[in-house]
Amino acid sequence: MESFERARLDAYFGKIGAQLAPATRPTCFMVTHLLSERPSFVQAVASVSRLRAVLPKPKSIDSTARREVERLIPCDTLSRELFGTPEAALDYFESRAAGESLVLLDVGGYFAPSLAALCERFSGSVLGVVEDTENGHRRYAGLADLACPVVSVARSPLKDPEDFLVGQSVVFSTEALLRGRGDIPSGRPALVVGFGKLGSSIARLLHAKGVHVTVFDIDPVRRAQALSQGFAVARDRETALAGAGLVLCATGALSLRGEDFPHLRNGAYVATVTSSEDELDGLPNVYSRADAGEHITRYQTTGHYFYLLNEGNAVNFLHGASVGPFIYLVQAEIVAGMHMLSRGDLAPGMHEVSATDRAAIAATWLNYFDR
Repeated sequence: MESFERARLDAYFGKIGAQLAPATRPTCFMVTHLLSERPSFVQAVASVSRLRAVLPKPKSIDSTARREVERLIPCDTLSRELFGTPEAALDYFESRAAGESLVLLDVGGYFAPSLAALCERFSGSVLGVVEDTENGHRRYAGLADLACPVVSVARSPLKDPEDFLVGQSVVFSTEALLRGRGDIPSGRPALVVGFGKLGSSIARLLHAKGVHVTVFDIDPVRRAQALSQGFAVARDRETALAGAGLVLCATGALSLRGEDFPHLRNGAYVATVTSSEDELDGLPNVYSRADAGEHITRYQTTGHYFYLLNEGNAVNFLHGASVGPFIYLVQAEIVAGMHMLSRGDLAPGMHEVSATDRAAIAATWLNYFDR
């Protein structure tokens, strides 16, 4: 990022912070993709909270960005196990922020398994969670009894530009990896698993490249939407997998289980838009593995083989996953979510940022980036 671009970004977040700063500064833990542009956002969060630690998602860490952040804020190692049990989560929070009021910034529902115990047993208080992703939204919404408020930006209209551009980056990275093997998507029937905002973007972009696209989604409403947009719609996953030369997993939850892989057509490529732990549920042990190109693994057993891109992790992170300045809309909405939680007047349950705050964010963003 050029120095003038960084200065503009810092000025933007300064303005957002002035507009939406929490009334009182809560303590904060921050799960994030630590990409090249992210230090400005981290600093923005630190300016309106007592940011105790940044927890970078393991598959999306830019080393330069991490070094910059670590000069100001500790970066801890993130895993599902860290917050997977109440005991582990409580040990972590007590060691970092005993007795303090917490806002948790999440990307993928990492705090969800232990949230009830944290709210009940932590020596301080959990004001709530701000969640950024669809799979995280589902994890929190699926809890039997939410013990605190969760502000989700996953379904915000301010996230629509990001989702569309992430779809573009997924298609770009998938094609780049195939071309590295002397292959191309054209001529390979594609299956898009999941027709949400990301999946629909991927399907449209593949179609624009002349790829025949079939959609599979468990939601009948989304299947109807896909059909209305001219896509073939699979009635069952097994048949769809058998006919696809390229499979893009875009559910944000679980796309393929172990028993699905044998149904893949020989030589099919499989890519995902999020982490392997979210989209893929284990590969059968009968498959042997071998490198088949940069970031491509060949899985083979007797009479069957397929290729997995980037070990099943988000393929677009191989090329930076950049969506330009549109990501700053979502980041500003996360700050707005922190403001909501800091008031302490939200009931336990799922919440969204108000339309008024979203409009103010968009207007500020336009002043800085519509040039």
